Amino acid sequence: MDSSYPSAPLSIPEVSIIVPARNEEVSLGACLQSLTAQTGVAFEIIVVDDSSTDRTREIAQSFSGVRVISAERLPHDSTAKGQTGKAWTGKNNAVVAGAREARGPWLLFTDADTVHRPGSLARALNEAKKQEADLLSYSPEQVVVTFAERAVMPVVFAELAAEYPPHKVREHISRRGSRQGSAIAAANGQYLLVRRPAYDAVGGHASVATEILEDVALARLFRTAGHRVYFRYGGDAVRTRMYRNWSQLREGWTKNLAQLFPHSERLALQSLLLWTMAWSALGVAVFGAISQHFPWIAFAALWLLVYRRIRAAHFTAANNLIAIACGLPMFAYLLLRSRKAHARGQVSWKGRVYDVGLLSESTPGEKKAA
Repeated sequence: MDSSYPSAPLSIPEVSIIVPARNEEVSLGACLQSLTAQTGVAFEIIVVDDSSTDRTREIAQSFSGVRVISAERLPHDSTAKGQTGKAWTGKNNAVVAGAREARGPWLLFTDADTVHRPGSLARALNEAKKQEADLLSYSPEQVVVTFAERAVMPVVFAELAAEYPPHKVREHISRRGSRQGSAIAAANGQYLLVRRPAYDAVGGHASVATEILEDVALARLFRTAGHRVYFRYGGDAVRTRMYRNWSQLREGWTKNLAQLFPHSERLALQSLLLWTMAWSALGVAVFGAISQHFPWIAFAALWLLVYRRIRAAHFTAANNLIAIACGLPMFAYLLLRSRKAHARGQVSWKGRVYDVGLLSESTPGEKKAA
């Protein structure tokens, strides 16, 4: 494994930041600029170049103090559990390589398309310690620009908030010192801060290396082992733009949605029905206003009900309205496309094809979440 040491400090950092990167020349610069500017805690940054063919490595090496290493060849699963022979995912392989080189007692796994707010690293570490969390995860603020992003992303994250409510995922410490929380396990791989001893104890990402959605699989391992998981919306700490065009968005959600929502076909039908009802109700309300049948205007309240559900995703009012108007049928299409891809047993992402297990409609949601 080759590496680059621009200015490796001798002291042991408190946090090792690990950034897996595959063809991220568009976003990596902003990510590293925000990370290198963090204050209030000693840290190191390790960028793992995952066989990039663009300027990703060059950009990473241009930042003083950032260590750049290369991910090794993708191995296959040879665990005693499954003997599946499935290939590790590229991201899991990269973060395992980064964790192997990390020196800090805390590890922050974050994506190359994230931007971190000033001082957020120190605040996150303090929050993890205050909450006695072995794994702290933030769901970043989602930046949307194109029409497809503005229409689809609020719907996806609103449904995620409904399926995996952060307040139910979080464990709480009672006055007597006992831990209280639901059985739902969830996390967001765009921001995972873990305590190194607990991470190593559960086997780290190597234990979930063949999982397409490794973040909640890892959170589930933590919780099963008795380690504390703390998850919340973290727009005050980090933001990200996941997809930059329709093609990326379609491929990414095709990979993920069927595992995020085990009853994907039912949810697709519900989304189409809700969209039809919303537009029909608006038509009735407009007709009532024009014909002076004013009680009919009350049908517009259905839009308010849908809006109330969508706004849980923390997007702007304009984006929420676009999502209600156009995003619901697009979301239904992506759900069905994802379901079909998983039924075939293969999904693709960033030029790689991964084998996936067949889904069951009876599979508990928290065991397939991300």
